[in-house]
Amino acid sequence: MRRTLSLALTATVVAAAAIPGVSVAATPKVSVAATPKVSVAATPDTVRWGPCPEDVTSPRLECSTLEVPLDYRHPDGRQIEIAISRLASEKPSRRRGVLLTDPGGPGGAGLDYPAVLAGSGLPRKVLDSYDVIGFDPRGVGHSTPVTCDLTQEQQYRGNFAPYAHTAADVAREAGNALTVAEQCATSRTAWMLPHTTTANTARDMDRIRATLGEPKLSYLGHSYGSYLGAVYATMFPERGDRVVLDSNLGPGGYDATAMRLFARGLEDRFPDFAAFAAARPEYGLGTTPRQVTAKFFELAERLEAKPVQGIDGNAFRGFTFDRLYADGLMPQLAEFWQALDTDRPVPSIPPLPNLENLMAARFYVICGDTRWPGTVREYQRNVAVDRLKYPMLGGSTAGIGPCAFWPTERVEPPVRIGGRGPSNVLMVQNERDPGTPLTGARKLRRAFGERATMVTADQGGHGVYPFGPNTCAEDAVTTFLTTGQRPARDLACAAEPSE
Repeated sequence: MRRTLSLALTATVVAAAAIPGVSVAATPKVSVAATPKVSVAATPDTVRWGPCPEDVTSPRLECSTLEVPLDYRHPDGRQIEIAISRLASEKPSRRRGVLLTDPGGPGGAGLDYPAVLAGSGLPRKVLDSYDVIGFDPRGVGHSTPVTCDLTQEQQYRGNFAPYAHTAADVAREAGNALTVAEQCATSRTAWMLPHTTTANTARDMDRIRATLGEPKLSYLGHSYGSYLGAVYATMFPERGDRVVLDSNLGPGGYDATAMRLFARGLEDRFPDFAAFAAARPEYGLGTTPRQVTAKFFELAERLEAKPVQGIDGNAFRGFTFDRLYADGLMPQLAEFWQALDTDRPVPSIPPLPNLENLMAARFYVICGDTRWPGTVREYQRNVAVDRLKYPMLGGSTAGIGPCAFWPTERVEPPVRIGGRGPSNVLMVQNERDPGTPLTGARKLRRAFGERATMVTADQGGHGVYPFGPNTCAEDAVTTFLTTGQRPARDLACAAEPSE
C-alpha cells in the first residue's frame, strides 16, 4: 500500500500541515547576484556511509553526517551538523548522478524519504539512474536541532490560529502568539535563529553536492520543498541538473500570502469530499454535496460551543483540512465526522514523533525568511476579509501567529525567484491541492518564465509524484528524470480513474 504524501508532511496531532508564514510585500526581495558570497568545498570530502539512526528503519538506507557553517558569511566559524542518507543505485552502469529529495515542511525530517519514495512507487528506472539522497535540513531531526520549548498544550494547538469570529478573538490570540515567539527567541537554540532559513538550507544542499563530489545536483522536492528547490535553482543556477518541484508554493514561499491560501485550498478541494460522502449514505453526513457542506458548518459550530471527546471546532477544521491531502484518507475523515456527529468513540490519531522539533523548525524558517504583518489590526482586517471569502478556514489561517512578534533582525532579504538560468525546471501540480493551491503554483510558473514547464493534473490532493494515480503526470516526471526531456509546453493532464 502506498504511503500518502500527507502522512509524510502532517504538522500537528489533529491538524494542519499548515504553518504561519511571512509577508512578501513587507520585505524587499534580493536577486541572486546580491546574496552573500558563500564558500563550498573546493574538493569533495570523504563521505563515510554507515548505519542510520534507529528510527530510520529501511535496511537499504545508509547514513552519514557532514558539517556546514552556521553562517556562510563566516565559513570558518561555528559549524553545525547535517544528517544525510543514501539509497544507492543498484545498477552502477546506469547511474547518472544524485537525486536530492525533500518532503516539505519546513520542519519535516527527510532522512528516510528516499525509502518512502521507493516504497511509494518511484519507478525502477529512476532508482537505477540515481543515488537518491535524503537529508534532515538544518534545525531538524538528526541534524543540529532547534527548539522553542513548546508545551504539550502548545503542540496540540498546532500551527493554525483558533478560528476568529470577531476582532476581539484575534486580539485575544495575540498573547499566545507572543508567548511562543518569546520562547523561541530565548530557547537554548536561539543562536540558530537568524541562520535557520531557506537560503541557508539551499547553501547546505550545495555543500552536500560538493561533498559527494558531484558537479551538478538533480532534485525532487514536495510542498515547501518546491520553494526550497526554487531557491536553490535561483542561487546556484549552473549547479542544478534536473529539478522537479511538486505541489508548488508561490514565489514568496511560506509567507503570509501562502498561509492565507490554505483557506482557498480547502475551498478548492472540499467538493471532492462532499461528493464522496454524499455517495455513501452509510456515513449519515448527507445525501447531496450541499448537505455534506452544511454538515461541516453545523459540526464546526457545535464543537466550538461544546467540544466532543476533546475535539473542538479548531481541531475539527484542521483535521478536515489535513485528511483532504489524499483521496485514500477520505474514509477516515468521514468516519471521524460520523463519530463526532453521533458522539461515538473517535478513531485514534497517533501522535507524530518529534512534534516539538517539527513545529519549532517551521517557526524558525518561516518567521526568519521574511516578515509578517506586525500589528494586530492588520490581522483583524485580514481575518474579516478571509472569513467572508473562505468561510471554512479563513477565520483561522488569516489569524495571528508567532511570526508577528519575531525578532526584527534579518541576516539577508529573501531570494527573488526569477528566470535567469538554464531551462531545467519541471513543475507538477494537482488542480485541487488544499495545501499548495494551483493559484500559487501559477505565480511561481510565471516567475520562472522560460526556465520552467508545468504539468497540471485534474485531480485533488497534495502530492503528485510518485504518489498520485495520474499516469500522464507521472510519466512526464519519469521521462524528465531519466532522459532530460520535458513536455514542449505546459501540459494539462486529464482526470484518470483512481486506483
